[in-house]
Amino acid sequence: MKKMILAALLVGASAATASAQVEIGLKLSPSITSLRTESPNTLGFQREGSKLTIGGGILVDYFFGQNYAFSTGLMLTGKGGKFSYFDPATSQRYEQKLGLQYIEVPVTVKLFTNDIATDTKLYFQLGGSLNAAIAGKINGNKRYTDPGKNNLETKASDHAIIPDAAVLVGTGVEYQVGQSTKVFAGISYHRGLLNIEKYFEDERGFSDVSLKNSEFRLDLGLKF
Repeated sequence: MKKMILAALLVGASAATASAQVEIGLKLSPSITSLRTESPNTLGFQREGSKLTIGGGILVDYFFGQNYAFSTGLMLTGKGGKFSYFDPATSQRYEQKLGLQYIEVPVTVKLFTNDIATDTKLYFQLGGSLNAAIAGKINGNKRYTDPGKNNLETKASDHAIIPDAAVLVGTGVEYQVGQSTKVFAGISYHRGLLNIEKYFEDERGFSDVSLKNSEFRLDLGLKF
């Protein structure tokens, strides 16, 4: 009996190993990013516009079934946007364009359909991402001079916290062009979960100010 159970386990493990498949690829992602703002009415933080960025990196799809894969990778991405606020110290309204660069690690599941046409499948992606800010600019500069605090000069990268996390949803089409080569195109939405702002509270004493990332991304890539 024990031998039969052991044999069954070995067969199951061998089958799982045989069915497991790893696909590695490269991805390029132009995107439109913005900042969701929230603050007391006296400060009047509001979104003023989006910015265009481009990112890219390596992706890994680990299949644990014929149409199911755990998808991750390592991406270099840009986020941020334009916002404005009212400064009680000067009684003026100011606008900033905050640009941040992140290292991103997606943690998602991809669900593939059967072929909808020859060698063509749809996919749906759901999960999240872990992100770390590595650089920043305000109004195109690496340093910022604050007119509301005696022209205090700070590093733009110090205006945001380093970690961020996002919910990720997406869909696309994948086409097989060779025995092990596939191309894909899709769209995805990345909704930041954390308040990335730290300057206005720490340096200006503004309370209850929130800036959160949002991003619509075009995903283009090649898998091997």
